[in-house]
Amino acid sequence: MTTARRTTHAPALDDRFAVPLRGLGVDAETRCGHYDGPADVVALRFACCDTFAPCHRCHDATADHPAEVWPRARFDVPSVLCGVCRATMTWPAYRAADHACPVCGAAFNPGCSAHAHHYAEAG
Repeated sequence: MTTARRTTHAPALDDRFAVPLRGLGVDAETRCGHYDGPADVVALRFACCDTFAPCHRCHDATADHPAEVWPRARFDVPSVLCGVCRATMTWPAYRAADHACPVCGAAFNPGCSAHAHHYAEAG
């Protein structure tokens, strides 16, 4: 009889990025196996582990704990990564950027707005 083994730690961080980042099938611009369109080039930081992930599904697949969204009390701390130029920005700066990186102009997927509740508190 074999016993299933659970991992007690997340997989190694992706060393291509200066921020701590984990995900599934992540490319050089942070697209992942779940969202890989041309404008899916954002990774977001989770409060539970201070780790970035390309999407909430990547966090769920690589973490050994439930996701915690970025709290309003930390909105002054960078929590969004542009996968194209690697700039980090605060959640309010990301939301105000009108679906493009304020540093390099790379297009961000406007559909991500529908999933904002997975990443940050409203506010």
